[in-house]
Amino acid sequence: MVLLPGITSPAVTWGFVAERLGSVFDVFVLDIRGRGLSESGDGLDYSLDAQAADVLAFTESIGIDRYSIVGHSMGARIAARAGRTRPAKLDRLVLVDPPVSGPGRRPYPMQLSWYLQSIERAARGMSADEMREYCPTWSEDHLSLRAEWLHTCDPRAITESFNGFANDDFHGDLPHIEVPTLLVTAARGDVVRDVDVAEIREAVPDLIHRSVHGAGHMIPWDDEAGFHVALGDFLGAAIPTRIL
Repeated sequence: MVLLPGITSPAVTWGFVAERLGSVFDVFVLDIRGRGLSESGDGLDYSLDAQAADVLAFTESIGIDRYSIVGHSMGARIAARAGRTRPAKLDRLVLVDPPVSGPGRRPYPMQLSWYLQSIERAARGMSADEMREYCPTWSEDHLSLRAEWLHTCDPRAITESFNGFANDDFHGDLPHIEVPTLLVTAARGDVVRDVDVAEIREAVPDLIHRSVHGAGHMIPWDDEAGFHVALGDFLGAAIPTRIL
């Protein structure tokens, strides 16, 4: 399984999810370029196409015979862009609360300034309590980890990815996906609405949709158990409720 985090989530912040999934699957959590320990810089291409190409190059470089991609938020849009190329070894896709914004569509509900301000504050040094201003429902451990790693997000990478939410055609990728696809949405979020689910289902006729009723957009942080229940056995095996 290749897990693709969202716009300001370095791979390490998904460790608690990867640990649970790793009890069943071989899990690779990627630092999207410009985040965490990945490369960043003024000359780097932060486009959606480049991000999708990174994922496909990674899977080829380590010789995976068969894999699934689980992408959250921005990571779901990367997953869809990679999936439209119909890679031979891709087995399944999980799109977790993908931004449905794009040309001529309603904007993504978050503001770019929210991301950039929190990154700037984290770069100066930030406590878990200070991070709570941005993520009020999170646990102390998750707040501390985000405060520690958020400064690794390159502001230009974040800006270009955020602008991509408005400019990249997510819905144009969907009809080209030919593998079984699961859409997981947040019942308490406003990123994906019922009307959006219906439109995605039209583009991906065999789509499976599951909603996590106790969660906002950051689903595993709000309801980790609900997230694993939503995955069910779609990926080939059920996720255990606890790690022995």
